[in-house]
Amino acid sequence: MTFSASSEAERAQTAPPPPRMRVFVGLKIAPEIGNELAQLAAALEKLRPARIVKPADIHLTLVPPWNEVSIPDAVARLGRVASGFGGFWLIFQHVGYGPQPRRPRLLWADCAATEEIAALHAALIGAYGQADERPFLPHVTLARIRAHGPAIARKYPIDRPLSLRQRVESLELFQSPPPGETGYRVLASLRLGETFGAPAP
Repeated sequence: MTFSASSEAERAQTAPPPPRMRVFVGLKIAPEIGNELAQLAAALEKLRPARIVKPADIHLTLVPPWNEVSIPDAVARLGRVASGFGGFWLIFQHVGYGPQPRRPRLLWADCAATEEIAALHAALIGAYGQADERPFLPHVTLARIRAHGPAIARKYPIDRPLSLRQRVESLELFQSPPPGETGYRVLASLRLGETFGAPAP
């Protein structure tokens, strides 16, 4: 059986687009630090307007979520960036409400914007063709506040310095949970300073 060029073109036009996956690039927080940070949000756990982030889901976003068609391509780009950077220290400095203290939407722990993490963020944003006009404020979200933020912050004041450090040795490509679901899935974890695709020693 043969097909004409026109029928092939018609099938191509009617074929469904390739599925897209909602992904982002970030740093996975060590379990012991995630558990300690989660305890800081425990006071908000029973409040309906607040959604607590589970310790296993606490992370630091370096490239905001986007819809990706080719996961292998996204992993390859991550590998090219990861190979050009070494490990570094992630320094947690403070926990409080943000991004605007008077109208808080989050409880977060902010981290030092060191030269290493700032350069890594810039390289990743460029690698994935994204634009980020806002100043880079490295942080991890501990709770999302959907309503009554000022009242919650007054009733449950959380504002304190932190002295936590985590050694970062890898970058992660995460999948965001589908609508109505929770939990982030690590699609790839690539070590900093290693050439992507290199044979094992």
